[in-house]
Amino acid sequence: MPELPEVETVVRHLRPRLVGQTIQKFAATWPKVTAPAPVKTVAGQLADRQIVEVARRGKFILLELDRGLVHIHLRMTGRLLLAPTDVALGPHDRARFSLSGDDDLVFRDMRKFGRIGYLPDRSALEAQLGPEPLDEAFTGDLLAALLKGHKRQIKPLLLDQSFIAGLGNIYVDEALFAARIHPRALSHRVSRAKAHALHSAIREILTGSIAAQGTTFINFAWGADKTGGYRMALKVFGRQGQPCPVCGTALVKQWIGQRGTHFCPRCQRKR
Repeated sequence: MPELPEVETVVRHLRPRLVGQTIQKFAATWPKVTAPAPVKTVAGQLADRQIVEVARRGKFILLELDRGLVHIHLRMTGRLLLAPTDVALGPHDRARFSLSGDDDLVFRDMRKFGRIGYLPDRSALEAQLGPEPLDEAFTGDLLAALLKGHKRQIKPLLLDQSFIAGLGNIYVDEALFAARIHPRALSHRVSRAKAHALHSAIREILTGSIAAQGTTFINFAWGADKTGGYRMALKVFGRQGQPCPVCGTALVKQWIGQRGTHFCPRCQRKR
């Protein structure tokens, strides 16, 4: 699933191409792409609305309109593509925003997990999302306080979008390794020093991945089939059985909170 760096990459690609355009029509070939709202309802809300900004909140892509906003979640295989207005939709194209310019915005999703919706404002979205890890307000002290306020294994907690928005499996594993924290460690027992190390790791890793335009393993691509280049920088994710880049111990993969989790059993000892 695309995480914060991948979604940010898509947003930066689309922003200069979409801002100022008007959505003339919205149509979908798969009715559940706007679930739970009917396609007809969403289409009515979007008709003749101008796109004034393209933004990101957590893993959501936001098309901020002159009234309300579109929220798009790519999930596993979703992609947003610009296509000429006279080009027919392909077999995996689930929705189309007909725009006032030369190109339309097409939502392609092979596995049909992605969703498109409309909101009158951001309040409902903000209510379900935690802080943005790259915002100035997200400090080491704030993360330490948030961790102390929960008694959960830290890996599942960091994946909880209501705790911190935008983190996913790849970057949580990488950040925990960089901070030398075991993924099963209980959050309220993480020391202030470790919390600050984790804060720095999260920000550095996310920033580095954005600079590399995300990480591509299988599904993530943007623009004209461009892929992310951060995979070569990964230290533990997807490297089970290989030597730890710090101590040489074989990296392991375990299932924690129903997610495949990669770590070094020596560098990240559970205390």
